[in-house]
Amino acid sequence: MPANPEPEPSAVPAEAVAPLIRGVAVLRALTEAGGTLSPSGLERATGLARSTVDRVTATLARMGYVRLDGRDAVLAPNVMRLGNAYLAALRLPSLLNAHADALADELDESVSLAVPDRDGIRFIHQATRRRAMSLSFRIGDLLPSERTAPGPLFAAEWTEREWHDWHARTAGNRAPGHPADPPRPDWETPLPPPRPSPTAPELPSPTASFAQRVREAADAGWALDDQLIEPGLVAVAVPVRDPRGGRTVCAVSVVSHTSRHSAADLRDTLLPRLRTAVAAMERTLRAAGPARQAPAPSGLAAWTGSSKQELGRDFVESLARGLTVLTAFGEGRAALTLTDVAKATGLARATARRALITFEHLGLVEPGEDPRTFTPTPRVLSLGYPPLSRTTLPRIATPHLASLSARTHESSSLAILVPGADGPAEVQYTARVATTRVMSVNLAVGTRLPAYATSLGRVLLADAPPALPSPLPRLTPRTVTDPAALTHLLERARAEGFSLVDEELEEGLRSIAVPIRDRAGRTVAAVNIALHAARHTITECETHLLPALRRTATDIERDLRVASRFTRIPLT
Repeated sequence: MPANPEPEPSAVPAEAVAPLIRGVAVLRALTEAGGTLSPSGLERATGLARSTVDRVTATLARMGYVRLDGRDAVLAPNVMRLGNAYLAALRLPSLLNAHADALADELDESVSLAVPDRDGIRFIHQATRRRAMSLSFRIGDLLPSERTAPGPLFAAEWTEREWHDWHARTAGNRAPGHPADPPRPDWETPLPPPRPSPTAPELPSPTASFAQRVREAADAGWALDDQLIEPGLVAVAVPVRDPRGGRTVCAVSVVSHTSRHSAADLRDTLLPRLRTAVAAMERTLRAAGPARQAPAPSGLAAWTGSSKQELGRDFVESLARGLTVLTAFGEGRAALTLTDVAKATGLARATARRALITFEHLGLVEPGEDPRTFTPTPRVLSLGYPPLSRTTLPRIATPHLASLSARTHESSSLAILVPGADGPAEVQYTARVATTRVMSVNLAVGTRLPAYATSLGRVLLADAPPALPSPLPRLTPRTVTDPAALTHLLERARAEGFSLVDEELEEGLRSIAVPIRDRAGRTVAAVNIALHAARHTITECETHLLPALRRTATDIERDLRVASRFTRIPLT
């Protein structure tokens, strides 16, 4: 699978941490495979021995960066902490994402923010439109500069060495028989070679005209991608400049399809609105000023000792400690000295220094403006971010629901609140794990039920209770339909943090639910356990099932808050 436009690797420094290099290789292999690989797949992708792969994945699982699904290793949302640390240190997403989202809404087109990454570009934000013909770029994806709209804008500021590296890559990796170089085998984002197709003309050589495109972009202050990535895809990009030094810090692209806009149409009709949005972004950067020095965390790596004690040789402590170094960076902590890193992680200076040397070798950190400091690079986003930046709440929740059902031997579900078709609000099931029993609760994802008569619905209604219509249908002899009584139950659910419904939806069905809250503390979904009333009394539901249910909700919320820090997580 395509990967990263790296120059030939230099010799590994003597002080580099070998287990850390292996751990990064495993995370990159999982990223490039879409998030899941078997042990044998990881062996092939990394060249590591099976025993090493097993120890690395066990360590990453302990960190919550992967989960072990049977024999497979699967990227988990917690690994996004690494990319979040880079994005927070960069500050641009926090300052500019709202502008990009507003522009996408205004134009009804996808809008991207990208930063330079050596001779490529890497996306740091995507505001996409949900269409049948949609764009598949993700936060963290890396593309070659010569086949993008932002590429010429960044290349206009390349040094002689950067141009030399670009020429070496493009000249040395042409595929025989093609007019232009296809993606190298190690590009991170898969790209088709520009070739003729039944529906699109032969595309121009991206490399042959790149220098001219760079000169034109430097003069005009904008650049086009006229089907250089693939037939039908067009984009126009404008640079966002640092108000202090005029350096291009990122580029904003409007991306569309030729069925909606030609490249010339993008230039003539959308470019003026894009420039207006970029001017607003630059004003935001100017008003924000330099980042304030944030309080440094402390003891980030303190937990690794207990993990080593518990797991023994299966836990690679040097790998866990090294990856924790990357989380020391963040907003107001974009450039850290060795002393800063040691204090934040609780590691010895020598240990922190070796981790930083390793990351510099791997291209994950680089010297800051002050040579005594280190800063994270965009390549940190290659460690798990792209496949997870398009995750959804049901995907986040399902592994936790499976664990809950395995512990309780009962069915569990995730649901959201939706308007009723012709009456009261309903809950819609978005994820579900059922147990195998002769008599079980049979509900499919997508099922809708009246919210007022379900534990899921009452938890969701309790967060912002609407006016309850009257009369409400009585579904069983136990169904509470009186608006005053229901209002009291919603207040109780809000105060106690759970709701238990006993045979109100269907005779014999008992369920208990708790809320799922987002980063802002709003209830966005609910999880429940549903069972036959004969299997647990009401008291047993509250004493035995409720604690496990609350732990599951906490685990889902933790992953949701990490994943949603710089991305939008759809609820369905």
